[in-house]
Amino acid sequence: MPDENLIPIYIMGKRYLVPPSLTIQRAMEYAGYALLRGCGCRGGFCGACATVYRVGDDYKLKIGLACQTVVEPEMYLAQIPSFPARRAQYRLEELKPTMGTLLQLYPELLRCLSCGTCTKACPQELDVRDYMALAMRGDIAAVADKSFDCIMCGLCTARCPAEEVQYNIGILCRRLYGRYLAPRSQHLIERVAEIEAGAFDEALAAMRVLPDQELRTQYNAREIEPE
Repeated sequence: MPDENLIPIYIMGKRYLVPPSLTIQRAMEYAGYALLRGCGCRGGFCGACATVYRVGDDYKLKIGLACQTVVEPEMYLAQIPSFPARRAQYRLEELKPTMGTLLQLYPELLRCLSCGTCTKACPQELDVRDYMALAMRGDIAAVADKSFDCIMCGLCTARCPAEEVQYNIGILCRRLYGRYLAPRSQHLIERVAEIEAGAFDEALAAMRVLPDQELRTQYNAREIEPE
């Protein structure tokens, strides 16, 4: 591609010319970087390619996922695929689904300023401020529901002036909800019992010897349970 059709971006402070149609991730590869870490699923689901950037002379820092954000001229890039946020250590089976548990493990929850910076930073467009307010009220079920699409990229925490760890608080609530508060699925309980009783051993043994293509064909033709 001729140079006049390329745009300048800066990776680790070094200038590169790249096609304007590429995502940040593809642009880095175009520039010669081999992405061994921080590339993740490449589909916007895993949160491994969190990126902070600034464009031209604009003082404002922006954020995005490298696999989804398209490059702009004069974009200055810095990836943060792993943010050093504090993560509490716990055994889920020893916890109770209470506000006291949240505050014991994450007392910084009460430092929330309700400024909304976390919400602005979320590439999933989740209302992080809202479910942090719910966490401060001890509504674990609501936090689990509203944070369900969190991809654990850490950008909310990276931008938080109160240095909260919103995404770790969110996943704790989802775990507590799943273990203690979510309604039990009767048909799942029955199916697990059937599996443990060996009802599907013969069918599973037959599937293990099938070639990959036949497995794919059977998977694509399967009867999907209606919602």
